[in-house]
Amino acid sequence: MIKYKHVLALNPYFGDSTATMGMFPPTGLEYIAASMKDLVGKVTLLDLRYESAYSKPEVLSEFVRSQVDLLCISIRWEAQFERVCDFVSKLPPEVCTVVGGYKATLEVEHLFERCPNIDMIVRGEGEDIIQQIVAGASYKDIRGLSYRENGRIIHNEIHDLPDIARIPYPDRSLRRYDYYLIQHGVRLSRRAFDTILTTRGCPFKCKFCTFSLNPLGQKRSYTERPLESVIEELKTIKADFVLFSDDNFFTNPRRSEELCDLIIENKIKKTFAVQARIDMAKYPKILDKAEKAGFRLFLIGIESPHDWILKQLAKGITQQQIRDAFAVLTQYAFFLHGYFIYGNIGETEEEMLYIPKFAKEIKVDSISFQKLRIEKFSPLKEIVENTPGYHYSRIGGPVYSDRYGKKELKQIRNRIRSEFYDWHQINHIIKKSRRIGLFDGRDLAVALPNLPLLMYRLAKRKIRRKKHVRIPGK
Repeated sequence: MIKYKHVLALNPYFGDSTATMGMFPPTGLEYIAASMKDLVGKVTLLDLRYESAYSKPEVLSEFVRSQVDLLCISIRWEAQFERVCDFVSKLPPEVCTVVGGYKATLEVEHLFERCPNIDMIVRGEGEDIIQQIVAGASYKDIRGLSYRENGRIIHNEIHDLPDIARIPYPDRSLRRYDYYLIQHGVRLSRRAFDTILTTRGCPFKCKFCTFSLNPLGQKRSYTERPLESVIEELKTIKADFVLFSDDNFFTNPRRSEELCDLIIENKIKKTFAVQARIDMAKYPKILDKAEKAGFRLFLIGIESPHDWILKQLAKGITQQQIRDAFAVLTQYAFFLHGYFIYGNIGETEEEMLYIPKFAKEIKVDSISFQKLRIEKFSPLKEIVENTPGYHYSRIGGPVYSDRYGKKELKQIRNRIRSEFYDWHQINHIIKKSRRIGLFDGRDLAVALPNLPLLMYRLAKRKIRRKKHVRIPGK
């Protein structure tokens, strides 16, 4: 007998999200929906970034009361967190509500207090847990579940990490819309975007990174999905542009090569993006096949141009190895995007400002950079706490120092950006993107007419932020 006739899987983020949040499907929520769809009567997947009519709690509440008997909400990000809490707290308390996601796992007690209508919170990876919930298992027997009982909050033991090989992949037929590159509500590409996850976990132990840990501190060992399942899922994806969201696509080079072979053999024609380390440059045969299979965008964690910082972060590479790797990678039709971290412990302004120069020296096509941040289980947490003059204000937040506070790091960030993204580099980005087929004239035809609207909205947001700045003495 089916316990729940109609489940609403809700992504509670709103349409004025950032470019990254705007283009990514709610993959974690889609895994949850796929895991329970055969155990319930019906699943509706609702993404508020694309559903302005339901962005008012009273409108969504009317729909929930009339049709839904289980509400599943994914709360993943720090961005918009308090706004999401406000929204969730106004949804019908009489409808059973379960919340999960990365941020929800970090904020269990806060969410229960903030949203009295939340009945349960799933902590950690929730595919197995949601199956037990919808199947009608007793709450006390579901590991990884926190729930209300007689005015108290009960926290069950942590659930073991699920086996990735038996987790059903997302059912894209549940989607009500396609996903595109969006910046502040403005669409900037004609091609639909999607993601696929073929592995979970990472065998490396970089000190700045906690991707291989869930919010409970559980280490997710590197595990692989069967390649047959990956190809099967790829065939269900209609989007032209697909990101392999594995922590490192080339962790197992032999498997990566086999997957490229299967993509070519099955004539899957898409543009692919991958996250990777510089180690992949050691395998030119695989790179040849990746190029042939349609891989075009490589997102590469460089982190720093300085050997002493790379050692501090336990990155396991040197500056010379980075230079050698890019000497190989730049020979292919790949668009190379480098990730950097600035504001490291002991790093000087001069060393931070070497980032754009170094990036151009190794011929990176584009870069992004962020301040060093401290997560709950990061090995750097103890180092920062024991280093005089360094501090952080919250878990998940950036590291500051007495010498380089928020104002100084912001100025350094702006200089890094302006010194790398000059007109020569922007021109190079446009030309190379078109030459290798990453973007084409039709993408520009979509983006260019929307640029004035984007500029207006960015300016409006900047003015709005300035209005909220408190002037001392007033």
